[in-house]
Amino acid sequence: MRGAGRLATVKEQGRKVIAQNRRARHDFAILDVYEAGVALKGTEVKSLRLGRASMADAFATIDDGEIFLRGLHIPKYVRGSWTNHEPRRTRKLLLHREEIDRLMGKTREGGLTLVPLSLYFSDGKVKCEIALARGKKAHDKRHDLAKKDAEREMARAVGRAAKGRARELR
Repeated sequence: MRGAGRLATVKEQGRKVIAQNRRARHDFAILDVYEAGVALKGTEVKSLRLGRASMADAFATIDDGEIFLRGLHIPKYVRGSWTNHEPRRTRKLLLHREEIDRLMGKTREGGLTLVPLSLYFSDGKVKCEIALARGKKAHDKRHDLAKKDAEREMARAVGRAAKGRARELR
């Protein structure tokens, strides 16, 4: 039996979310979503495997035909040495040239921006979900909140009716 003494490496399968930018869906109208790879250092990946990252101030920019992720906070790896990374360094996003050109054209068009939505592991590789988005006005945000409240109240009413408490609805 050959290779019986070797350890088999198990490759990660599926999608494991590390961090989400919940504020983005509230502040922006999402038009299109792209999946991009992220160029990282070894200690950054180890820190992400511990589930440590914050996308609170993260944003994406296009500089010289490349897309960069700025403001993403990945804390220093606890067991790292002098090779540790800077927590808020600028990281390059990896996309196909056609996608980058399309995004450059649409952001130049006017009023559109690139917003990171989430950071996750996909089959062992770190990916970032970025969105082409348009900023919402204050009245749009209020409208969305009112709509969400109305939907929640309708769901409650249906639940009460299903439980036989229809008298409370009158």
